[in-house]
Amino acid sequence: MEYRPRLSAEEYQLIQNHRDKTTRNVLVIGDVHEPFCLAGYKEHCLDIYHKYSCNRVVFTGDLIDNHYASFHATDPDGFGAGEELERAREKIKQWYAIFPKAIVTIGNHDAIICRKAYANGISRHWIRDYKEVLDTPDWDFVEQFELDGVMYVHGTGTSGRSGCANRALQMGVNCVQGHIHTESSVIYNGNNWGLQVGCGIDKKQYAFAYAKTFPKPVKISCGVVLNNGTMPIVVPMSVD
Repeated sequence: MEYRPRLSAEEYQLIQNHRDKTTRNVLVIGDVHEPFCLAGYKEHCLDIYHKYSCNRVVFTGDLIDNHYASFHATDPDGFGAGEELERAREKIKQWYAIFPKAIVTIGNHDAIICRKAYANGISRHWIRDYKEVLDTPDWDFVEQFELDGVMYVHGTGTSGRSGCANRALQMGVNCVQGHIHTESSVIYNGNNWGLQVGCGIDKKQYAFAYAKTFPKPVKISCGVVLNNGTMPIVVPMSVD
Protein backbone atom coordinates (compact mmCIF):
# COMPACT_ATOMS: atom_id res chain seq x y z
CA MET A 1 0.00 0.00 0.00
CA GLU A 2 1.32 3.46 -0.91
CA TYR A 3 0.64 6.14 1.69
CA ARG A 4 0.09 9.63 0.34
CA PRO A 5 0.07 12.89 2.27
CA ARG A 6 -3.20 14.65 3.05
CA LEU A 7 -2.55 17.33 0.43
CA SER A 8 -4.21 18.20 -2.83
CA ALA A 9 -2.54 16.91 -5.98
CA GLU A 10 -1.48 20.48 -6.83
CA GLU A 11 0.07 21.06 -3.39
CA TYR A 12 1.87 17.73 -3.51
CA GLN A 13 3.38 18.41 -6.93
CA LEU A 14 4.36 21.95 -5.97
CA ILE A 15 6.33 20.67 -2.97
CA GLN A 16 8.00 17.98 -5.06
CA ASN A 17 9.01 20.46 -7.76
CA HIS A 18 10.42 23.05 -5.36
CA ARG A 19 12.07 20.89 -2.70
CA ASP A 20 15.44 22.52 -1.98
CA LYS A 21 18.00 19.72 -1.96
CA THR A 22 20.77 21.98 -0.61
CA THR A 23 18.90 22.92 2.57
CA ARG A 24 18.63 20.01 4.98
CA ASN A 25 15.23 19.65 6.59
CA VAL A 26 15.11 16.55 8.77
CA LEU A 27 11.98 14.63 9.71
CA VAL A 28 12.47 13.02 13.13
CA ILE A 29 10.20 10.02 13.79
CA GLY A 30 9.71 9.08 17.44
CA ASP A 31 9.85 5.60 18.93
CA VAL A 32 7.32 3.34 17.16
CA HIS A 33 7.89 0.02 18.98
CA GLU A 34 6.53 -2.07 16.12
CA PRO A 35 4.30 -4.00 15.92
CA PHE A 36 2.62 -1.78 18.54
CA CYS A 37 2.60 1.58 16.74
CA LEU A 38 -0.50 3.79 16.91
CA ALA A 39 -2.73 3.68 13.82
CA GLY A 40 -2.32 6.91 11.83
CA TYR A 41 1.13 7.84 13.13
CA LYS A 42 2.82 6.72 9.94
CA GLU A 43 0.52 8.91 7.86
CA HIS A 44 1.08 11.83 10.24
CA CYS A 45 4.83 11.55 9.76
CA LEU A 46 4.45 11.41 5.99
CA ASP A 47 2.25 14.51 6.03
CA ILE A 48 4.85 16.40 8.06
CA TYR A 49 7.66 15.22 5.77
CA HIS A 50 5.94 16.88 2.82
CA LYS A 51 4.57 19.90 4.69
CA TYR A 52 8.06 20.97 5.78
CA SER A 53 9.82 19.90 2.56
CA CYS A 54 12.03 17.43 4.40
CA ASN A 55 14.84 15.62 2.59
CA ARG A 56 16.29 13.56 5.46
CA VAL A 57 14.61 11.05 7.76
CA VAL A 58 15.77 9.95 11.21
CA PHE A 59 14.11 7.39 13.50
CA THR A 60 14.99 7.97 17.15
CA GLY A 61 15.16 4.23 17.86
CA ASP A 62 13.06 1.56 19.55
CA LEU A 63 11.95 0.74 16.05
CA ILE A 64 10.88 -2.67 17.35
CA ASP A 65 9.58 -3.52 20.80
CA ASN A 66 10.89 -7.05 21.40
CA HIS A 67 8.37 -7.45 24.22
CA TYR A 68 8.76 -11.24 24.23
CA ALA A 69 12.45 -10.80 25.16
CA SER A 70 12.07 -7.91 27.61
CA PHE A 71 14.23 -7.74 30.72
CA HIS A 72 10.98 -6.94 32.56
CA ALA A 73 7.90 -9.13 33.02
CA THR A 74 6.32 -10.17 29.72
CA ASP A 75 2.70 -10.98 28.96
CA PRO A 76 2.33 -14.78 28.86
CA ASP A 77 -0.61 -14.37 26.48
CA GLY A 78 1.27 -12.07 24.11
CA PHE A 79 2.88 -12.93 20.77
CA GLY A 80 5.64 -15.50 20.76
CA ALA A 81 9.13 -14.60 19.55
CA GLY A 82 8.61 -15.56 15.92
CA GLU A 83 5.17 -14.03 15.58
CA GLU A 84 6.08 -10.70 17.17
CA LEU A 85 9.16 -10.33 14.98
CA GLU A 86 7.22 -11.22 11.83
CA ARG A 87 4.46 -8.75 12.70
CA ALA A 88 7.11 -6.07 13.34
CA ARG A 89 8.80 -6.84 10.00
CA GLU A 90 5.49 -6.45 8.17
CA LYS A 91 4.85 -3.07 9.81
CA ILE A 92 8.38 -1.86 9.14
CA LYS A 93 7.99 -2.88 5.51
CA GLN A 94 5.30 -0.19 5.26
CA TRP A 95 7.60 2.43 6.81
CA TYR A 96 10.37 1.41 4.44
CA ALA A 97 8.08 1.77 1.44
CA ILE A 98 7.44 5.44 2.15
CA PHE A 99 10.85 6.32 3.64
CA PRO A 100 13.35 4.19 1.67
CA LYS A 101 16.34 6.16 2.98
CA ALA A 102 16.68 6.75 6.72
CA ILE A 103 19.02 6.67 9.70
CA VAL A 104 17.95 4.82 12.86
CA THR A 105 19.59 5.54 16.20
CA ILE A 106 19.63 2.20 17.99
CA GLY A 107 17.29 2.11 20.99
CA ASN A 108 17.39 -0.04 24.11
CA HIS A 109 14.48 -2.16 22.81
CA ASP A 110 16.19 -2.66 19.45
CA ALA A 111 19.32 -3.88 21.25
CA ILE A 112 17.63 -6.38 23.59
CA ILE A 113 18.59 -9.44 21.56
CA CYS A 114 22.22 -8.34 21.16
CA ARG A 115 22.45 -7.53 24.86
CA LYS A 116 21.10 -10.95 25.83
CA ALA A 117 23.43 -12.69 23.40
CA TYR A 118 26.41 -10.82 24.86
CA ALA A 119 25.32 -11.62 28.43
CA ASN A 120 25.22 -15.30 27.52
CA GLY A 121 28.65 -15.36 25.93
CA ILE A 122 27.55 -15.44 22.29
CA SER A 123 30.03 -13.86 19.87
CA ARG A 124 28.84 -10.86 17.87
CA HIS A 125 29.82 -12.81 14.73
CA TRP A 126 26.69 -14.92 15.23
CA ILE A 127 24.42 -11.85 15.28
CA ARG A 128 22.94 -10.49 12.06
CA ASP A 129 22.82 -6.77 11.30
CA TYR A 130 19.57 -4.90 12.03
CA LYS A 131 19.02 -4.03 8.38
CA GLU A 132 19.34 -7.68 7.42
CA VAL A 133 16.88 -8.87 10.08
CA LEU A 134 14.33 -6.17 9.23
CA ASP A 135 14.95 -6.24 5.45
CA THR A 136 15.78 -2.52 5.25
CA PRO A 137 19.04 -2.48 3.24
CA ASP A 138 19.10 1.29 2.74
CA TRP A 139 18.54 2.25 6.38
CA ASP A 140 21.62 2.90 8.48
CA PHE A 141 21.56 1.81 12.15
CA VAL A 142 23.92 3.79 14.40
CA GLU A 143 24.39 4.51 18.09
CA GLN A 144 24.42 8.24 17.41
CA PHE A 145 25.46 10.69 14.72
CA GLU A 146 25.94 14.40 14.21
CA LEU A 147 24.57 16.48 11.33
CA ASP A 148 24.67 20.29 11.03
CA GLY A 149 25.77 20.65 14.64
CA VAL A 150 22.89 18.48 15.87
CA MET A 151 23.51 15.22 17.73
CA TYR A 152 20.87 12.54 17.11
CA VAL A 153 20.68 9.80 19.72
CA HIS A 154 18.06 7.46 21.17
CA GLY A 155 18.36 8.85 24.69
CA THR A 156 18.97 5.78 26.83
CA GLY A 157 20.14 6.89 30.26
CA THR A 158 18.76 10.42 30.05
CA SER A 159 15.63 11.77 31.69
CA GLY A 160 13.29 13.34 29.16
CA ARG A 161 13.44 16.95 28.12
CA SER A 162 15.71 18.07 30.98
CA GLY A 163 18.13 15.25 30.21
CA CYS A 164 18.07 16.11 26.52
CA ALA A 165 18.78 19.79 27.18
CA ASN A 166 21.55 18.92 29.64
CA ARG A 167 23.11 16.56 27.12
CA ALA A 168 23.13 19.40 24.58
CA LEU A 169 24.81 21.71 27.07
CA GLN A 170 27.42 19.14 28.09
CA MET A 171 28.27 18.09 24.54
CA GLY A 172 28.23 21.62 23.16
CA VAL A 173 25.90 20.68 20.31
CA ASN A 174 22.15 20.70 19.79
CA CYS A 175 20.52 17.38 20.63
CA VAL A 176 17.56 15.30 19.39
CA GLN A 177 16.34 12.20 21.20
CA GLY A 178 13.39 9.90 21.83
CA HIS A 179 13.24 7.13 24.47
CA ILE A 180 10.77 8.89 26.80
CA HIS A 181 7.11 8.46 25.79
CA THR A 182 5.52 11.10 28.01
CA GLU A 183 7.40 14.24 26.95
CA SER A 184 7.82 16.25 23.76
CA SER A 185 9.38 19.69 23.76
CA VAL A 186 12.15 22.00 22.65
CA ILE A 187 14.22 23.46 25.48
CA TYR A 188 17.04 25.95 25.07
CA ASN A 189 19.98 25.59 27.43
CA GLY A 190 22.60 28.29 26.98
CA ASN A 191 23.48 28.47 23.29
CA ASN A 192 22.12 25.03 22.54
CA TRP A 193 18.73 23.36 22.36
CA GLY A 194 17.35 19.90 23.03
CA LEU A 195 14.46 18.42 21.06
CA GLN A 196 12.56 15.67 22.90
CA VAL A 197 10.53 14.25 20.06
CA GLY A 198 7.75 12.19 21.68
CA CYS A 199 6.69 8.84 20.26
CA GLY A 200 4.20 6.96 18.10
CA ILE A 201 3.07 4.12 20.37
CA ASP A 202 -0.41 2.76 20.94
CA LYS A 203 -0.58 2.92 24.75
CA LYS A 204 -3.51 0.46 24.78
CA GLN A 205 -1.31 -2.39 23.58
CA TYR A 206 -0.29 -5.00 26.14
CA ALA A 207 3.39 -4.24 25.57
CA PHE A 208 2.95 -0.95 27.44
CA ALA A 209 1.08 -2.31 30.47
CA TYR A 210 4.07 -1.31 32.61
CA ALA A 211 3.11 2.35 32.07
CA LYS A 212 -0.64 2.14 32.63
CA THR A 213 -0.39 3.81 36.04
CA PHE A 214 1.88 6.63 34.87
CA PRO A 215 0.26 10.00 35.66
CA LYS A 216 1.67 11.65 32.52
CA PRO A 217 -0.08 11.15 29.17
CA VAL A 218 1.75 9.68 26.22
CA LYS A 219 2.93 12.38 23.80
CA ILE A 220 2.19 11.34 20.22
CA SER A 221 4.33 13.54 18.00
CA CYS A 222 7.17 13.70 15.55
CA GLY A 223 9.69 16.48 15.03
CA VAL A 224 11.46 18.43 12.33
CA VAL A 225 14.85 20.11 12.33
CA LEU A 226 14.80 22.77 9.63
CA ASN A 227 17.27 24.97 7.76
CA ASN A 228 20.44 22.96 8.29
CA GLY A 229 19.99 22.34 11.97
CA THR A 230 18.84 25.79 13.06
CA MET A 231 15.11 25.40 13.76
CA PRO A 232 13.70 22.52 15.88
CA ILE A 233 9.94 21.97 16.00
CA VAL A 234 7.70 19.42 17.73
CA VAL A 235 4.64 18.46 15.68
CA PRO A 236 1.91 16.75 17.73
CA MET A 237 -0.54 14.35 16.14
CA SER A 238 -4.24 14.88 16.82
CA VAL A 239 -5.45 11.81 18.72
CA ASP A 240 -9.08 11.09 19.62
